[in-house]
Amino acid sequence: MRPLVYPLISLALLAHGAHPGDQAGAGLQGAWQTVKIVIGGAAPREFAVTQPTAYLTIFTAKHYSRTEIQADAPRPILPDMSKATADDLRAVWGPVVAEAGTYEVSGDTLTLHPQASKSPAAMASGAFIVCSFKVDGTTLTIAQQRNQAGPYASPVTFTLKRIE
Repeated sequence: MRPLVYPLISLALLAHGAHPGDQAGAGLQGAWQTVKIVIGGAAPREFAVTQPTAYLTIFTAKHYSRTEIQADAPRPILPDMSKATADDLRAVWGPVVAEAGTYEVSGDTLTLHPQASKSPAAMASGAFIVCSFKVDGTTLTIAQQRNQAGPYASPVTFTLKRIE
């Protein structure tokens, strides 16, 4: 699932945030775990998440945070980080996606505005990502649409389950 990292790294937007009174934004509030990932485009693929605790997304009234370990297997534990090779470090840190920021909702459109991210590119001025979303009971579906460079050639759709 390493290819997921690249379309997700470019998550950066302006800082407006949803208001607590926004009904659509209020439906997002809570803690969510990703249970399925579908990559669209010319070579579509679907992944069942085998490490559900490796994906956590939290929405509050104005902010969000998401941490993902995009790997098919547990990452290695390095006995001595000071002796780790570049490949060792990539195996441990490469699959990690971490960001937090504000968000805004307009109808069924979710716009994320990262303020902190593992990736400096995600925080670049003018960078953004726009998704469609749907909350159906305890299921949240988020589908990437575009970023500052235009529509995604291989958009990713995440299915999440509410855990809190």
